[in-house]
Amino acid sequence: MRTRSRWTPWLYLAPALVLLGGLLLYPVYELGLISFLEYTQAQVSGGRPTSFQGLGNYAALWRDGQFREVLAATVLFAAACVAATLATGCALAVLLTRVRALPRLALMTAALGAWATPAVTGSTVWLFLFDPDFGPVDKFLTRLGMSGFDGYSWTYDRYSAFALVLLEVVWCSFPFVMVTVYAGIRAIPEEVLEAAALDGASQWRTWRAVTAPMLRPILVVVTIQSVIWDFKVFTQIYVMTNGGGIAGQNLTLNVYAYQKAFASSQYSLGSAIGVVMLLILLAVTLAYLRLLRRQGEEI
Repeated sequence: MRTRSRWTPWLYLAPALVLLGGLLLYPVYELGLISFLEYTQAQVSGGRPTSFQGLGNYAALWRDGQFREVLAATVLFAAACVAATLATGCALAVLLTRVRALPRLALMTAALGAWATPAVTGSTVWLFLFDPDFGPVDKFLTRLGMSGFDGYSWTYDRYSAFALVLLEVVWCSFPFVMVTVYAGIRAIPEEVLEAAALDGASQWRTWRAVTAPMLRPILVVVTIQSVIWDFKVFTQIYVMTNGGGIAGQNLTLNVYAYQKAFASSQYSLGSAIGVVMLLILLAVTLAYLRLLRRQGEEI
């Protein structure tokens, strides 16, 4: 009976595990296999046979200066997006606990509307807002006396283009953080917060010494989720910078892999970039699981 009860949960999970295995494991296997082969348009059309390259594709990527530059840009861009998303989401979650029911409902509705907006639609709207000819942002800044923004193209310069994409990514990502952290704050016993207030703690001191430690598991979850999402940003970069910016100045790994695989028909190099991204995200996930285990042991 004890053995049967041990395997019962796995029997219930078996159909889902088989489905996920077919949808996830097989594509990962094919991705890894192609990354070890010479696989270009010549092999796809049947003009040349495939040949095993070993780690040759990965060595070619490492020798590629543009790949190293794109990797560094992706890490920095993802880190900035994660930091801005967490700061915005946590600040608005605290604000939700301070306002009345009607403003709270309006803010939640607006945030969930941003979250539900498709990435292509949101990117197109942000492009219109910052359009050099018809966008209201440039016109507003010009009316404030900033003549340098008259007809200013935000997507021409590398850093302003990354900043514009960052704003759009934060806009569509912060609702997840806001709703999750708000739910966590509501779950904190009122007695704990009242005790901190009676001890004379300021709001910032209460957040840093009481609220944030109690929200640590939730903050870890939203941080890891944000890292995974922002590291894999593709649509916003591709749409808002027209495929990676002028001379590829706004490329991220996802867009770079797309260009290698489909624009240049170097499918093996594109697959190798995908494997590198998978390994990086896997390392982040394992670090997250290890952190959760440590927290469980401390508790």
